[in-house]
Amino acid sequence: MTAQELREKYLKFFESKGNVIVPSSLLVPENDPTTLFTGSGMQPMVPYLLGEKHPLGTRIVDSQKCFRSQDIEEVGDNRHTTFFEMLGNWSFGDYFKKEQIAWMFEFLTKEIGLDPENIYVTVFRGNEALGIPRDSEAVDFWKEEFSRAGIDAADVDFPERDGMGEGRIFYYDEKKNWWSRVGVPGKMPNGEPGGPDSEMFWDFGSGLMLHENSEFKDQVCHVNCDCGRFLEIGNNVFMQYVKTEKGFELLPKGNIDFGGGLERILAAENGDPDIFKTDLFSPIVAKVEEVSKKKYEFKKGDLGFEEMPDCWKDDMYSMRIIADHSKAATFLIADGVVPSNTQQGYVLRRLIRRAIRYGHLLGVEDNFTTKIASIVIEMYKDTYFLEPDKSRINIYAELEKEENKFRKTLERGLKELEKMFPTGPKKLRADEVPPRMTDVDTEKAFYIYQTFGFPLEMIIEELKKRDLTVNIEEYSKLFRKHQELSRTASAGLFKGGLSDTSEITVKYHTATHLLLAALREVLGAETYQKGSNITAERLRFDFNYPEKMMPEQLQQVEDLVNAKIQAKIPVEMTEMSKDEALKVAKVSFDPAKYGDVVKVYSIGDFSSELCGGPHVGNTSELGHFKITKEEASSAGVRRIKAVLE
Repeated sequence: MTAQELREKYLKFFESKGNVIVPSSLLVPENDPTTLFTGSGMQPMVPYLLGEKHPLGTRIVDSQKCFRSQDIEEVGDNRHTTFFEMLGNWSFGDYFKKEQIAWMFEFLTKEIGLDPENIYVTVFRGNEALGIPRDSEAVDFWKEEFSRAGIDAADVDFPERDGMGEGRIFYYDEKKNWWSRVGVPGKMPNGEPGGPDSEMFWDFGSGLMLHENSEFKDQVCHVNCDCGRFLEIGNNVFMQYVKTEKGFELLPKGNIDFGGGLERILAAENGDPDIFKTDLFSPIVAKVEEVSKKKYEFKKGDLGFEEMPDCWKDDMYSMRIIADHSKAATFLIADGVVPSNTQQGYVLRRLIRRAIRYGHLLGVEDNFTTKIASIVIEMYKDTYFLEPDKSRINIYAELEKEENKFRKTLERGLKELEKMFPTGPKKLRADEVPPRMTDVDTEKAFYIYQTFGFPLEMIIEELKKRDLTVNIEEYSKLFRKHQELSRTASAGLFKGGLSDTSEITVKYHTATHLLLAALREVLGAETYQKGSNITAERLRFDFNYPEKMMPEQLQQVEDLVNAKIQAKIPVEMTEMSKDEALKVAKVSFDPAKYGDVVKVYSIGDFSSELCGGPHVGNTSELGHFKITKEEASSAGVRRIKAVLE
């Protein structure tokens, strides 16, 4: 069965039960500032689950595009992805458990022909302390369905320490089988609705996953076991309770929220636990094989250092990451996201760059993301890319721009790494023993990451060629410290709106000093900074001015800044008392905000500012300055955006 057939069968099946088919929402929520992405099929339906009337009635069905950024690090095995489609059906106070369980069993076993012998389910085991009983009602309905299929779903508990069941029905606590917006029942506020859920699992069989030969062989195997034998294919949420001052009470009418992964149900139908072998990924994987000249098969590399996780040595692992991330990036761009250093754009940038990084591990040195995007667009042209030629223009442009930018970053990082740790020309004789791996200065290795965004696994790979390695524990400490500093910086440690202290951001920071000095020369000496935001992509600078700048004025400012860059002026810092500094330097903000001893940064006699830094050593390091936009920021305040080329 193809994905298209499965999607259509599901929608048509529930349409026959009175559900109205609705289109997928965008991956970026339109009216929900609490989250960056649409991460589940339920998300667009929350208002209706909470009581708002849906314009199309009480029964809805759809296939929703979803993206979960929290799963990025999980991608690489045979079942996790960041982008997926969630088949969903909802009842807003209409049909409930009996109908939902019967219909799902019918759809799985009769409509798409899954063998009921391979279906297992979970239910909520209850919480006596909170007065919520075990969901025996759902258990009875499942038993009825299995019985109709000639299967005895034995209902015998394991000892309480296991918290499960025996047979086809397993019992789990609220961590696994309860749904509410705020998590487990004990954390729900008064007035919050929630309820038990019942998940459905497909058993691929011990012959496929060989639990008894795995690292989990000494553990009790169950449907939520990590051995890989079982795959969750859907979850039925029964929203039937509301938290009150008296405890949990039944709602007048219950709601149904079902979500089933299209990719996972298709894997079950295909009888193979690897979702990357379904037609939702196989054409993409084939393109990755083509560009990498590698086969999609498990084959560990021999990179020879103990610190590198096995997953980095596995070609299949890299191919899965490339396939998933490239697919997700294509859909995110189509829904309006562009690479940046903030919010959705940051996640998109991370996806693209991770795909390139793992392409590098496969030996791919040429641009490839647009080639994969082309396959994705073709695959979904009848469902989501209804104007494929129009979609390609923007998607290709963003991918190509980001890939070129990151490859330049990698190139600079490689050059810097070679300067720090030169490749030795010595070749060993046949009778010589290779030298022991030597740890490098961890701070130098981290500098490569911090300044150029050079990933750890690539640093390790390059050092290996030089008979060198890096102490992972020490590196991790530096990385955690870097994260803490970054968080502190965003809270106000680094003044002037810097997002970080990388090389390119420091350049932009220095450029703002030149920009302010040029604005003062063109617009008048009473021009002051009103705010700024600086990232590795651009500078944004706010200043006081009552009207829109003329094109001639903007050109004057741009030319003046570039003239100072070409003049190769040293940037000098002097520490002095605040009183002394106020006599020689300009101050854009209230002097009371500065300490008694301040830093004054001077660029020749052109610019002299009180500032906390950091800056480049010479204006020649900045490149070409270009103003990209001038606009109003607020009343009496203008905003300039500019880039360094």
